[in-house]
Amino acid sequence: MYDAVVLDKDGVLVGRTPFDTLREAAWDAFVSSGVEDPDLAHVDDIAVGVDPATLTDICERYGLDPVEFWRVRDETAAAAQVDAARSGRKTPYDDVDALRHLDASLGVVSSNQQATVDAVLDHFGLSGRFEVAYGREPSIASLSRKKPSPYYIERALEDLGAETAIFVGDNESDIHAADNAGIDSAFVRRPHRQSAELSCQPTYEIGDLHDLVSICGRAPVDADGEI
Repeated sequence: MYDAVVLDKDGVLVGRTPFDTLREAAWDAFVSSGVEDPDLAHVDDIAVGVDPATLTDICERYGLDPVEFWRVRDETAAAAQVDAARSGRKTPYDDVDALRHLDASLGVVSSNQQATVDAVLDHFGLSGRFEVAYGREPSIASLSRKKPSPYYIERALEDLGAETAIFVGDNESDIHAADNAGIDSAFVRRPHRQSAELSCQPTYEIGDLHDLVSICGRAPVDADGEI
C-alpha cells in the first residue's frame, strides 16, 4: 500500500526522555555559558519546544550569543539523552521488531538532534533497519524546520524515492507534518498518549506497531513477532 513508512523516534521507536533530564541539560547549558543562576522559567523554555524568537529573547536577557548558546544547549541535550539510553533509562518499545515485516522502505524523522538520532539508533542496533534517519542539524535555522514543518519528512521521502508514504508519530505536530507533506499519517497511542484528545484527524489511530503492519498490507503480527 505504501512505498515508504517513516517514523518518529521518541515516543514511537524508543521511550521519551523524561522532562527532568532535559531540564537539567538546559540548566547545564546556561551554567556552561557563564549563567550560574538562570530563571527556571527560561530553563524550561530552552529545554523543549524552542523557537528562534524565544531563543533570541532569552539570550538577549543574559547577554549570550544565540548561535553559540544554542550549540552548547544542543550538545548538552544530546549528551543527556544518549546517556539515558546507555544507562537503561530510555529503551526501545517491545513492538519495534514488527517493522521487519513491513514490505516498504523505512525511514526515521525526528525533531531531535541528528547526533541524538544517530547515537540512540546505533546503541540499540536499529540503524541498519532504516534507509534514512533525519534529525535536526545543530543550528538555529533547524528550529524552523521541526515538525509540523514537512522539511525533514520531504527530504526523507526524496531520498527513499517514495511516491506513497505514511508517517507514524505520537504528537499532533507529527500529524500536521504529514498533512503538510501531503502523505498519510498514523497516530500511535503509546501509554503516554492513551487519554490524549486530538484536535486534528490522523489517517489512522493505532495501538502499536503491530497494527501498522496490518495497515500496510501484510499479515498481522502477534506479540511474539510471528506472522
